[in-house]
Amino acid sequence: MTTPDAPGPTPGMRLFPRLRKALFWVGLGAFTAWIFPAVGWSNLPVFLRPVAILLILAAEVWLFRRTKPGPRRTAAYAGLAAVVIALWCCIPASNDREWQPDVAVVPYAEIQGSKVLVHDVRNCDYRSTSDFDVRLEDRTYDLDHLRTLDFFVVYWSSPSICHTMLSFGFDDGRQLCLSVEARKEASEGYSAIKGFFRQFELIYILADERDLVRLRTNFRDEQVYLYRLKTDPAEVRGVFLDTMARVNALRAHPEWYNALTHNCTSNLRDRTAPYAKNQKWSWKFLLNGYIDGLVYERGAIDRSLPFEELKKRSLVNERAKAADKDPDFSRLIRKGIPGIDP
Repeated sequence: MTTPDAPGPTPGMRLFPRLRKALFWVGLGAFTAWIFPAVGWSNLPVFLRPVAILLILAAEVWLFRRTKPGPRRTAAYAGLAAVVIALWCCIPASNDREWQPDVAVVPYAEIQGSKVLVHDVRNCDYRSTSDFDVRLEDRTYDLDHLRTLDFFVVYWSSPSICHTMLSFGFDDGRQLCLSVEARKEASEGYSAIKGFFRQFELIYILADERDLVRLRTNFRDEQVYLYRLKTDPAEVRGVFLDTMARVNALRAHPEWYNALTHNCTSNLRDRTAPYAKNQKWSWKFLLNGYIDGLVYERGAIDRSLPFEELKKRSLVNERAKAADKDPDFSRLIRKGIPGIDP
């Protein structure tokens, strides 16, 4: 009497080991590629950085030779990666460096009742993008007169990526503009790649719009769009106070900027999310060049016009160039913007 042969492996049984093997090699390759910029731009002494890279690569080779394919090898490499990444995450941010003059001072605020004294509000006088006088001013704001919150979207290259800013409006016509940026040292230029590898600290710049907006429209020739957010004064007050708390926290405890996870848009979203009617995450927070379309879809800005027409009429470059150094700059750039009362 014969017994039937045992069934052979199904396609699904053959696929799983192959998939696991492929994921292992993809993960190992990604970690190995990450080592070079992460360690090469780390805070280790320059002469030790190539040594550290070689030691990590040697550890990878040693593990490959000493372990057999399977869960133990995967666990060994995961342990190595965890140790290296944990040490990298321990690199401390600092406020004590030789900074570029426009970001040399971190602002801070003192709050007494409805009065807020903001120290070191930036109001640079520009002659070009590299030739300017830094002016820092202490300004007092009354929260009882805080009324509006405006949203700036700034394009300098790709339509998929932008810089975002907020501006708080008071009923006396004053605006306090917020720009969350990578804080650059004296010898540094901005690099999107380095922005992923703890090369720039994070800074909240509080400034006059003749500084932050005019710099971008009149000197950098970037495309700047302005939208009035649909908020009531109580909500604006909450965002303002949360921003001041964040500014003070960064002065006491500096943090790293990250081009993907800890940037201008993610920080502004953190400030405004508690007051948003729709808090669902969207891919447009990453490809933030489409962020104004998202806030339009969610009804957070004027919808009396089709979005394409609204965006066209929200471009402020010509108004900003005409206003230039006019003390009434903020009012002049808002003339004709849909959703903003004259």
